Amino acid sequence: MVRDRARDHKTPEGELVENRIVIWDVEDSRMLFTAGFYGKPLGVHKPKGAEFEAPLILDLIEAYYLVGKKRLKMYQSDTVKAMTTKKIAKMCEDQYVDFREKFMVYNELRESGFIVTPGIKFGCDFAIYKRGPGLDHAPYLVQVVKPDYNITATGIVLAGRLATTVRKQFTIALADSDGSKINFLSFDWWRA
Repeated sequence: MVRDRARDHKTPEGELVENRIVIWDVEDSRMLFTAGFYGKPLGVHKPKGAEFEAPLILDLIEAYYLVGKKRLKMYQSDTVKAMTTKKIAKMCEDQYVDFREKFMVYNELRESGFIVTPGIKFGCDFAIYKRGPGLDHAPYLVQVVKPDYNITATGIVLAGRLATTVRKQFTIALADSDGSKINFLSFDWWRA
């Protein structure tokens, strides 16, 4: 649902559709995508810059981050009042296992200048780019775990082999539940 508004100085708006956020306004979609490769243009396999004519689809973690930065207003269908970060956080907690830890890592990586995208097609939490999709390949795959996570040698080998097959570095992000610290542990694979 696109609301009638002045274009120059308004925050982009997104509509919650199931567990995704749709930015219907194509100009806003282009702006958000080129400002940090947020989301994915609907139906565009490999977008190159802002050369697309489609709505943008965001996942909940991206939307929560952007709403927190006041770079997006998020609405539910048929409502006029923007959703609060508290309500969006509750939705994220319902949708993501260990949301707090995953968001901590997402936020840390974004604030460090990396482009963070969902890593589901690689079987992990995030794919990390230095420049952005279409400009370079994601050199890192990140799996977020809590300190009490029991990782097995087999689990590390499986993740590492997948990462190596797609020419990426497998990284575990160990996030303290109290939000105080994140440790990154990367694995390099080589042949003897």
